[in-house]
Amino acid sequence: MNGAATASHRTAWLLGAALLAGAAGMLLLGAGVGSTGFESVLRARNDPVAWQIVWDIRLPRTLGAWVAGGLLGLAGAVAQGLFRNPLADPYLLGSASGAALGVAVALALFGASPFATSVLVRLGLTGAAFTGAVAGVLLTLMLANGVLHTLRLLLAGVIVGVVLGAARDLVTLAVPDILQAMQAFMLGSTGFVGWASCFVMAAVLAPMVAIAWSLGRVLDGLALGESTAASLGLPLSAMRAALVAVLALSTGAAVAQTGLIAFVGLAAPHLVRSIAPSTHGRLVVLSALMGGLLLMAADVLARWVIAPQELPVGVLTAVLGGSYLLWLMHRRRGRAGGML
Repeated sequence: MNGAATASHRTAWLLGAALLAGAAGMLLLGAGVGSTGFESVLRARNDPVAWQIVWDIRLPRTLGAWVAGGLLGLAGAVAQGLFRNPLADPYLLGSASGAALGVAVALALFGASPFATSVLVRLGLTGAAFTGAVAGVLLTLMLANGVLHTLRLLLAGVIVGVVLGAARDLVTLAVPDILQAMQAFMLGSTGFVGWASCFVMAAVLAPMVAIAWSLGRVLDGLALGESTAASLGLPLSAMRAALVAVLALSTGAAVAQTGLIAFVGLAAPHLVRSIAPSTHGRLVVLSALMGGLLLMAADVLARWVIAPQELPVGVLTAVLGGSYLLWLMHRRRGRAGGML
């Protein structure tokens, strides 16, 4: 038994080191991918314009993709552990619909593009998205009468998501001029992530990872069932509230800066579990690293596939993530059929 635990521990450490090394490689690659290619990197030392392209645009965008993916991967691992459902994703408690509604209301009131270069507009829409995401989660908690019943919380999240999504559509219909701007937000983009956005997301990611890691024992207990977790003496109500807070803040911070990016939070924990099954304490950390690497790779690929133009990174993650999950379902069904 000790040998198996040691092997699992070693595998987790090796995976973490590989994910960090992969992120470092992607950061270097991201510095050279763009409309001007690797020439900007080669000329950066002597050309102020090339230096600005690399330092002020490409590097913060690539690093921001890593931090945003880390937030989504962490939130996905927490959501799947909290609801004991491998299909749970970070947007399950109404955060995505709330963020989209917040942006739609802000656009309707101020008539701005969600990815405009104005600092004031950008801060306003970022704040609207974050406020909407947190408000969506709070509305879910109110409807579910707190966090005591996981199933009720899950159903409340689905209902709130549908209602807030309908409200967003009504706002868009009432002010059709914001339709294109809303489409940009719904597709997701890392194109306008700067150093300030990186620092904001990193300031959220660090404490959220620490809190989720410290609550890993609670997630391990919940995996055995709520009655078993309660029999272990765990204060489920308070700790479940803390996990919901981690889920809401992580998702809200990522969505506010990048828009709605699909499948990263859903796929990252699955990949970690398939490579290095471990306790939830290690799972949440590795899922954050995996989510960061996935979004970094998707961001670089989105810039490279049809360069000098680029694809919306949210579309690319949806295609790649959806394909992976379909393959995973097909493989598991094949195994089940073989067993029968």
